[in-house]
Amino acid sequence: MRFRAPATSANLGPGFDCAGVAFDLWNELELVGRVAGTPHVTVEGEGADELQAAGSDHLGLRAFALLAPVEGWSFRFINRVPLARGLGSSAATIAVGLAAGMHVARQHLTPEQLLVHALTLESHADNLAAALAGGVTLAWQEAGRFRIARIAERLPASPIAIVPGNRVSTEAARGALPAQVSLQDAASTAGHAALLGAAIAAGDESLFAASLEDRLHQPYRAATATLFTPIRESLPAGALGVTISGSGPTVIVWARRGKSEGVVAELAARFPDARVLPLSVAATGAGPVAEPGPAVGATA
Repeated sequence: MRFRAPATSANLGPGFDCAGVAFDLWNELELVGRVAGTPHVTVEGEGADELQAAGSDHLGLRAFALLAPVEGWSFRFINRVPLARGLGSSAATIAVGLAAGMHVARQHLTPEQLLVHALTLESHADNLAAALAGGVTLAWQEAGRFRIARIAERLPASPIAIVPGNRVSTEAARGALPAQVSLQDAASTAGHAALLGAAIAAGDESLFAASLEDRLHQPYRAATATLFTPIRESLPAGALGVTISGSGPTVIVWARRGKSEGVVAELAARFPDARVLPLSVAATGAGPVAEPGPAVGATA
């Protein structure tokens, strides 16, 4: 049995701690039944050496164990999402573990129900929501619990991830944020967040380009997401804007539809030491690969 979960980008400019999008870049888990004994874990791809050492403490196993016993199974993780780069690698690992555990336990849980379990392993609901539900999502708290709204299957722009070689820890990036911001900065970001929602609903690239300004987190994370400022100050021809992906250091350049190829070429020439990944929005979230029935989140 094979399962997968997508990479994600959280915040989306002014959508701090609530907006997320799933990308068509997948971590996979191959699950094979064994006769007996403790679980066997292998890891391939991104971060294989360091994650292999985690053994039974692997984040995907811990997620699986929330829904089904791990004993008697062999777990093969194939990682394509870069680690600690702001593309939701841990959220994808949790989501794929939950999807596999749910299947084995023969449960049928909604993305919101799975989110309750996921939040015991990671506190970032925006990434988790997109990994579980797919598409473009919002996550928020209501009456003491997190809710998920899957608001769109696409965006009015084409995402291109620029992935530097360095890593940034989420804790360190969050520690750089101020405890308070001015009323003017809060009002500006709230207005742009509303504009972001309108742009997504209307599928309007001009509104989308206008919506990406943020004053809550990006000005403070630009010190470690070092590609953000030079790209923002000199956008490639055909680009609408740029956002810091999650906590960084990856940034997402948003290209006009049909202009991605030229934007990718220019970015690759300007930043030869970074990976330039043209992406698309993943319409589904974590779930089985090539199995009957909808993937988790397909009807969120």
